[in-house]
Amino acid sequence: MNRNNIRTVVFLLMIVAAGTTTLALAQMKPEDAIRARQSIMHVMALNFGPVAGMAQGKVPYNADVVKRNSAFLDNLSRMAWDGFDPSTKDVKSAALPAIYEQQAKFREAAARLENEAHKLWEVAQSGDEAAVKAQIGAVGKSCGGCHESFRQKQ
Repeated sequence: MNRNNIRTVVFLLMIVAAGTTTLALAQMKPEDAIRARQSIMHVMALNFGPVAGMAQGKVPYNADVVKRNSAFLDNLSRMAWDGFDPSTKDVKSAALPAIYEQQAKFREAAARLENEAHKLWEVAQSGDEAAVKAQIGAVGKSCGGCHESFRQKQ
C-alpha cells in the first residue's frame, strides 16, 4: 500500500470511528458533525482527483485505480449527508443556507451524486475506458452542480 492509500484508509477509519450514522450524528455537537461531513468530502476529493485527471487526459489511464477509487466513491457518496443536520445551520462553514431552506432540492442533489458514483463503480467493472471516462464526467457534473447551489464559492 502506498502512502495515499494508507491515508485514505486512515481517513475512512476515522470517519467510521467518529460515528457517521444518523443516531451518532444526532448526538454529536454541530461542530463535530460539520468536521465529519467535511472529512468525508475531503476523502471523496482525494479519490476523485486521480480519476478526473485520467478522464481529462492529464494522468495515464489506470483501470485498477479507477476500480479502487470508484468503490471508495460509491461508499463515500452516501456518508456525508447526515452531517447536514439542522443543528449545523448556524455554525460557520461553506454550506449555504439553501441547504436548510431547500431540503428537497438538496436531497435530490445528494441522491444524484450517489447514483452517478454508483454508476461509475458499475462501469469501472466493465473495463470500457470510454464509458468510464464519460461516467467520471457525470460524477464531476453532479459534484459541481451541488457545489454551485449549496456551497460558498471558494
